[in-house]
Amino acid sequence: MFSFSRMTRTLLALSLSCAGLGHALAASAPLPAMGFIASQQIRHIATYFPGRMAGSPAELIAAEYLNQQFTKLGYKSDLRGFDTRYLYTSSAGKKDWRNIHATSVIAARAGEVPQQIIVMAHFDTYVPQSDSDTNHNLGGLTLQGVDDNASGVGVMLELAERMQAIPTHYSLRFVALSAEETGTKGAEDFVNRMSAEEKKNTLLVINLSSLITGDRLYFNSGTNTSVAVEKLTRVRALNIARSLGIPAESHEGAHCCDGIKALDDARLPLLNVTATNFALGKKDGVQQRVITSHFPLGTTRYQSQFDNLQYLDKALPGRIEKRSRDTVKVLFPLLKDLAKPAKHA
Repeated sequence: MFSFSRMTRTLLALSLSCAGLGHALAASAPLPAMGFIASQQIRHIATYFPGRMAGSPAELIAAEYLNQQFTKLGYKSDLRGFDTRYLYTSSAGKKDWRNIHATSVIAARAGEVPQQIIVMAHFDTYVPQSDSDTNHNLGGLTLQGVDDNASGVGVMLELAERMQAIPTHYSLRFVALSAEETGTKGAEDFVNRMSAEEKKNTLLVINLSSLITGDRLYFNSGTNTSVAVEKLTRVRALNIARSLGIPAESHEGAHCCDGIKALDDARLPLLNVTATNFALGKKDGVQQRVITSHFPLGTTRYQSQFDNLQYLDKALPGRIEKRSRDTVKVLFPLLKDLAKPAKHA
C-alpha cells in the first residue's frame, strides 16, 4: 500500500552513504560528551527517514541504515523480516486486514558466557489504521517520529557505540524493532523466535521509548520482573540519576510494559525507560505532559504537526539534547556494570 517516487527512494538511499554520522567510522577517536551521539542520531533518523511505517520503503531503508551503523561498530548485525498484518477501519465502519512485510534489526556481540543483556527500541512510526486517523493527520509519510521513537533508537545507538570497545562477561544484543505501531507485532515476533534456551539466558531487556515529550523520565520494571532484578536495575538506575541530580521516577503497575507486553508475558526481566506523566489523565502514561497551548492534547504521539524537530525545538528548546544526555548518563554506567559485574572485572 506504500509507494515512494524513485527520486525519494534515491535520496533516502543516498543518506546511508553520504549523510551518515562520522563517529561510528572513527572508533578509535575519543567519544564526545554523553548524549551527543544520541541527539545527533535522533536528528538524523527523524530528518532522513520520516514516515518509516512498518512495511514501507522508508522503514526498510531506515532498517538498512541501522544495520549499517551496528556493523560499523563491530557488531554482528542482520535484518530480520517478518510478515504481519493490521486491521483497517473505513469511515463506513468496514474493517479489513492489511498485510505487510516488516523488518527489524538485530545486532549482537558475544561475551564470555551466553547469558545476555538486550537493549531494545522500536524505530517504526505510526501507520494510519482508519479513515479517521488519516483525516486527523495521524501517522503517515510526513511523521518524523522524533519522540516516538527516534529518541529511543538514538540512545540505543549511543549505548552500542560506548560499549563497543568494552569487554563484557555477558553477551550484548541491540534490537531495533519494527511493527510496534501495528499492535506491538515486532515484540511478539521477537519473542516467538526465541528458543527456550535464549529466554532462559536473557538476564535483562532494557526498552527505550518516547524520551523527549514527556514531563518526567521513568524507569519501570516489568510486572513479572523479580524483586532481586528490580534492585539491580530499576532501583540502581534511580540511584544513579539521583546522584547526578537527574530528575527520575518509577511507576509500577499495569502500564509498565505498553508496547512490549509480549516480553513481560514471556517473563523476561524488563527495565522500561520512557518519559511521560503517570499522574495525569487516566494515570496510564498516555498523556505525556501537562496540557498547554503548545501541546493541546498533552501528547505528541502519532501527530505529524507536533512530533517533528522543528516543532519540538521551538516548544521545548534544548530538550532533545538534555534528555539524550540524562538518559545516557544513567544507562551507560548501569549497562557497563551489569554487563561486567565487579567479580568479573
